[in-house]
Amino acid sequence: MKLVAGLVVSVALFGGAHVLYGGQGPSTAVGTVSSSTYRLTANGDEAACAVQRGAAVSDGLSRLEIAPDCRQLMPGIERAKFWREQADGSVAFSENGIDPIVTFGVADGDGYESYTPTAPLLALNNDSSN
Repeated sequence: MKLVAGLVVSVALFGGAHVLYGGQGPSTAVGTVSSSTYRLTANGDEAACAVQRGAAVSDGLSRLEIAPDCRQLMPGIERAKFWREQADGSVAFSENGIDPIVTFGVADGDGYESYTPTAPLLALNNDSSN
């Protein structure tokens, strides 16, 4: 009888974990996400620079590499070292992983548009040329 009760509890735990993780299972791999390259532009200007989302550090937080010439688009953005993806789909760039330098919301189509700070308006689009 104890064996049946143990089996029922095991099946219930497995089923609960399956539902909780959407059938994917909990992820234990950090840093295995391939990097993504983006093109950052300001106010629809022709000037652009490269931004690269790197390996995951923790849930929702990834390394970030910003080209030095991005400073021409928004002074101070070159200090950002982390990409934080929020539950609502917005993305924040920060120097310390917490305090945002710039925050982007999901734009119409493929990409993001900044909403904090309000100026300059920055667009972040996936650079599919790589």
